[in-house]
Amino acid sequence: MPLSKNLVAASATPIILGLLRRGDSYGYEIIANVRDSSGGALEWADGMLYPILHRLEKQGWVEAYWGQSEAGRKRKYYRLLKAGRVELERQRKAWNETHALVQRMTGRLA
Repeated sequence: MPLSKNLVAASATPIILGLLRRGDSYGYEIIANVRDSSGGALEWADGMLYPILHRLEKQGWVEAYWGQSEAGRKRKYYRLLKAGRVELERQRKAWNETHALVQRMTGRLA
């Protein structure tokens, strides 16, 4: 069953923040990590990722900086800031509470 586009969109921010919690990363690497970590269930494109990264920057949750790859090419990297860690935990808690509520309301939990 294909994943709902609405659920994928709603989960994009905590997914990105969670990946950046592991360490700094650049766009293509984030896209590859999402694909690999989801077993191919999530296939993000540049056009979906970069607007979210820019929004996260404006919110003060991530910071972008220029760095060099091992091959010597310049890349824009993203790093999770302290406010982003706080937001990740807030969203993780909200996601878990929402999941539990849906489970209760659909008869999955006693």
